[in-house]
Amino acid sequence: MASVNEMEKKLAEYKCDTNQATCLKLVRFPEDIEDESTTFHPEYSHQLFGDDEVAFGYKGLQIQLYYTAGNLSTLFKVKYSAKVTETFDCVEPDDVEGKIREIIPPGFCCNTDDFITLLEKEANFKPFGSLLHTYKVHNVEEGADLTYQIHKVDISCPGFREYHERLQTFLMWFIETASFIDVDDDRWDFFLVFEKYNKDGETLYATVGYMTVYNYYVYPDKTRPRVSQMLILPPFQGEGHGAQLLETVHRFYCNSPKVQDITAEDPSENYVKLRDFVLVKLCMALPSFSTEKLAQGFSEEMAVEAREKLKINKKHARRVYEILRLRNTDMSDEEKAREFRLEVKKRLFGPYRKNQRELTKMRKCLRPEELASHISQMDTRLQHEELEKSYQEVLAEYRRVLERLAQA
Repeated sequence: MASVNEMEKKLAEYKCDTNQATCLKLVRFPEDIEDESTTFHPEYSHQLFGDDEVAFGYKGLQIQLYYTAGNLSTLFKVKYSAKVTETFDCVEPDDVEGKIREIIPPGFCCNTDDFITLLEKEANFKPFGSLLHTYKVHNVEEGADLTYQIHKVDISCPGFREYHERLQTFLMWFIETASFIDVDDDRWDFFLVFEKYNKDGETLYATVGYMTVYNYYVYPDKTRPRVSQMLILPPFQGEGHGAQLLETVHRFYCNSPKVQDITAEDPSENYVKLRDFVLVKLCMALPSFSTEKLAQGFSEEMAVEAREKLKINKKHARRVYEILRLRNTDMSDEEKAREFRLEVKKRLFGPYRKNQRELTKMRKCLRPEELASHISQMDTRLQHEELEKSYQEVLAEYRRVLERLAQA
């Protein structure tokens, strides 16, 4: 038994957390390669290394994936201080290199000198597609405003297919359920964010993030753009680029009479927060969302204007209405706070009302003991507690949106 425990202890020394072991960089200058402050790590690595996100067989494992900031030309290296040997009873190390090769396209460098040669060609890289929007963000460290651009691209743009293959590798590290898309389907639209910066007197561009949107057909002659994937790379997160990107994409589709509304595929919690902020900001300018109209409750006029002018569906328009109504409600006034609470709970009560209708049907067709079982699951007091909990969660979400709006 002692020898077994000793072996397990020894083997445990050769396990590495793959989120920490994977080192990512966006390189602008040769000195960035050795600068640890420019390194960032994945949030997820389970799609390559399993649910436990562990690689076995190495001590001091470091998976280096470095990209030139603009064109994303790639340097890939695997380093370690020790590796399991045959003395461990034929236990083999994980094929780390093979797993990474599954997601990075061919043409990457394994040699730092070759990578630096590609880095020197970054001045030749220019953003793909057509320019939609330019904006500035103040950078505290540099004490200056930095310029960013958002471009709309389709797969036919020369060089973009290869660039996109490199760009989408980041999805595996930062979106929990990410998958690569079929770019040969011409219903995909791509939106890219770039930073303009200077290097030795030349203007260069760095990749900041991107969004993919799929245009679904809606009978008889409309489309419904659905946001599939959206990622702002970690070095640029928290600077407002996501909001700029989502607002630009909305405005782009708003100009098309063929678009019915804009949706999102399986949106994350962070995406919902971002969408709330952007849609509220857009709807504030609509006459139907004026202070006077908000006090009268959610109306068909709001739903129609949000859809026709901003391609926002009724469900999202209702959420925007509630956020703006909270903004205009004095919650220290008990009567006004009560009116707002009842207005939100009326919407939240929908699923519970459905349960009551189902209960009515059950009374007609179930035996008493079966009915008792279902009634116990639909306890009224419990429903009220859950409803209140849902309301408090929604209220907290809305207040976060309003705080961000106040700072914008």
